[in-house]
Amino acid sequence: MALLHQFKISDGRVTYKSRFLSSDSYQSNQEHNRIAVSEFGTINMPDPCKNFFQRFLSRFELPSEYLTLPTDNANVSFVTYKGDYYVSTETNIMHKVDPETLKTIAKVDWSKFIAVNGATAHPHTDPDGTTYNMGNSYGRKGAIYNIIRVPPTKITEEETLEGAEVLCSIPSTDKTKPSYYHSFAMSENYVVFIEQPIKMDMLKIVTGKLRRKSISDGFSWNPKLNTIFHLIDKQTGKVNSTKYLAKPLSTFHQINAFEEDGLLILDMCAADDGQTIANYKVQNLRKSGEALDEVYNTLCRVFPRRFVLPLKVDRDTPYDQNLINRPDCTATSKRIGKDKVFCTHEDLHGEDLHQYGGLEFPQINYGKYNTHPYRYFYGCGFRHLVGDTLIKMDLHGKHMKVWEHAGLYPSEPVFVPSPNATEEDDGVVMSVVITPNKDKSTFLLVLDAKTFEELGRAVVPVNIPYGFHGTFNTTA
Repeated sequence: MALLHQFKISDGRVTYKSRFLSSDSYQSNQEHNRIAVSEFGTINMPDPCKNFFQRFLSRFELPSEYLTLPTDNANVSFVTYKGDYYVSTETNIMHKVDPETLKTIAKVDWSKFIAVNGATAHPHTDPDGTTYNMGNSYGRKGAIYNIIRVPPTKITEEETLEGAEVLCSIPSTDKTKPSYYHSFAMSENYVVFIEQPIKMDMLKIVTGKLRRKSISDGFSWNPKLNTIFHLIDKQTGKVNSTKYLAKPLSTFHQINAFEEDGLLILDMCAADDGQTIANYKVQNLRKSGEALDEVYNTLCRVFPRRFVLPLKVDRDTPYDQNLINRPDCTATSKRIGKDKVFCTHEDLHGEDLHQYGGLEFPQINYGKYNTHPYRYFYGCGFRHLVGDTLIKMDLHGKHMKVWEHAGLYPSEPVFVPSPNATEEDDGVVMSVVITPNKDKSTFLLVLDAKTFEELGRAVVPVNIPYGFHGTFNTTA
């Protein structure tokens, strides 16, 4: 269940509060004292109080929670629209929350405003507050990917997603098996959608309840398919006629994207395998000893990569010739067809990152450097199923700084710039660190973003579970 956390730093003191999201899923589970609503990786089990005949009949009920009542357990990320705070997952339901009290204010359904069946938990925001997101829709013509745009301001205080619009729609390459996406990239003038070979079998997902399978059972990896980068003009909504192809890869989080010298530079955390979701099954998390070592050794490793896409590809563009002429750039793009360019990546790291198991949960100085050339990003090293190090990567020379302590597991790093900062890494990096071998000794870690040296810890006398994504609210 979604559990919201808040650390407040003021006058040299740190206070902490947490509150469960008051979702319908949470209330139903509380009422039944068990998992009563199916989630992404969890199928609800029959009520043990029902007799055998009742449980048998329950298998043939319509799968209403998948068709009309998706989970509203928004447990992935804090997001903002029109200055308001929401918590979100990947269904069409978000919850508006009070960032001060963490109380649930309202349930908001995307489908009440635009024709989508869900949206990502990783929107992007322009400097003027205009927000972009993505959501699927399904109809007679098959699955469609939709680019969503939400205006920056409200007319009334009660507004939520009023004024949201579908900027453009992109048909899925496979009408019955659209690609899964956790996020997307954005540059100054383009939204970049990455259609990857992680496929969703809609028939399996819809019949999941009948088959006693979770939603994740409908996901599969098809290594025979290329990855496709779709570029959408943010002003016109027009999809670039050029399809940029790459070998099969899986990506959950992008680092940054920006335009320079007629090129779009796209940085992301990616892997050559799409089995990442399977790593986090409860069966794996409960393993120990040699069985757990086997899981570690077969983990899908994720590393930071750069793709460079030439924005101008026309009939005069030569074939089978590298179109990238940036100095010291090893990424390539070659025209292989009328509207096709095949791309290879450049590693954004040195060999030393391999000993830390790769990098995920990337963060940058978003407010000032998102959609612009940048130098630094921060993330978690993943030698285990969860992050066990914090890493700062310097793209000038691909050098890295590391924070690590045995037995400590940090969450996603959150960068906070210093007031009136003049340098990109002038600020602090904060992370919630769990200590599974000790009771009630979780702490908020604060690092100097420039030196990556520890500035302090605020120990919380409660047990906090490992979390996903956080956000920084405000500086007073």
